Amino acid sequence: MSELFKPGPDAVEILQRETCFQGFYKLDRLQLRHRLFAGGMGPELNRELFVRHDAVCVLPYDPQRDCVVLIEQFRVGAMDKNGNPWLLELVAGLIDKDEQPEEVARREAVEEADLNLGALWPITTYFPSPGGSDERVYLYVGRCDSQGAGGVHGLAEEGEDIRVHVWPLEDALQAVRDGRINNAASIIALQWLALNRAEVRGLWS
Repeated sequence: MSELFKPGPDAVEILQRETCFQGFYKLDRLQLRHRLFAGGMGPELNRELFVRHDAVCVLPYDPQRDCVVLIEQFRVGAMDKNGNPWLLELVAGLIDKDEQPEEVARREAVEEADLNLGALWPITTYFPSPGGSDERVYLYVGRCDSQGAGGVHGLAEEGEDIRVHVWPLEDALQAVRDGRINNAASIIALQWLALNRAEVRGLWS
């Protein structure tokens, strides 16, 4: 296996950076050069960068019933390319103040699903679209009691209208197979749980 490229502190040279748009999110335009695998610096590149807060996503899992809690809500990004822009997703929120990712996971579980999470199991941290966005996602499985979960939740002042579903894990995995669950965080978390279910249930049951 070949060695991974290990860039030094001078591997990227920012020639210019300007903010093109500043709202809830920010769009920056950068002119930069970066070091090449073969050595030396490459040509000047122009790149737009979507600047976002880091996000936290958590899959609530009931190890006693072998069920997961999923939420359903409208997503504008799916409106033009999906027949149904109401997506089945994980509980999620942005780290937009001085909070730890675990705090965001617990807060959002209450706000979006009326769930109090027990133990949190870190799955991974990943970049969902690093070609044009600096967003980083912290991904967890959270222990929960799914009995009585359901209804419609969310913060009215944020325009949230979130329906809660409790599904057997096997049904959720089938929804990944047939494309009904079609967003990255949900697919990653459910596939991870499928691979690690025995260990998780052994420790949480």
